[in-house]
Amino acid sequence: MLFERTAIQDVVIITPKKFGDSRGYFMETFRLDQFEAEVGPFSFVQDNRSFSAEAGTVRGLHFQLNPRAQGKLVSCTAGALLDVAVDIRNGSPTYGQFVTAELTAINARQLWVPPGFAHGFCTLEPNTVISYKVTDYYSPEYDRGLLWNDPDIAIEWPVTTDVAILSDKDQRQPVLADLQTNFVFAS
Repeated sequence: MLFERTAIQDVVIITPKKFGDSRGYFMETFRLDQFEAEVGPFSFVQDNRSFSAEAGTVRGLHFQLNPRAQGKLVSCTAGALLDVAVDIRNGSPTYGQFVTAELTAINARQLWVPPGFAHGFCTLEPNTVISYKVTDYYSPEYDRGLLWNDPDIAIEWPVTTDVAILSDKDQRQPVLADLQTNFVFAS
């Protein structure tokens, strides 16, 4: 597996090696020993999957507060998506900055989104499936969000506000200037 640090060092793009022949390919999508050596000792406790029927579906930006914060190892198993991680750790030199990665079923890339980041994505193709491992269980009590198109963050989404397909919840999230979190950057 190839582990590639992004502009925000704690967010990592992971590309599995494919071994192929005329029948197709095989790849290891996760190895604990390599993940711990490159990223750190995180334990995954839950796997999630989301299906989006239409291109232009935006989900996020979501996170859970401490003590139920989640790290996410995200992959696309069908279709294609633009995945986004926004640093919301108070005191971080990259606070409010974001990283994007195009994840597709073909490129098999994964994105590690550590705790302290808001996460979201936009589907680039119809019938897109996103799968992700998380480091803590879903907790409605600690579930929070950040407005997907906050102009102060200025994410370059592949869709505009008038055509993005969003949930009511995601349309009502706070902007970064009004966000209250309990994440603190530790260098």
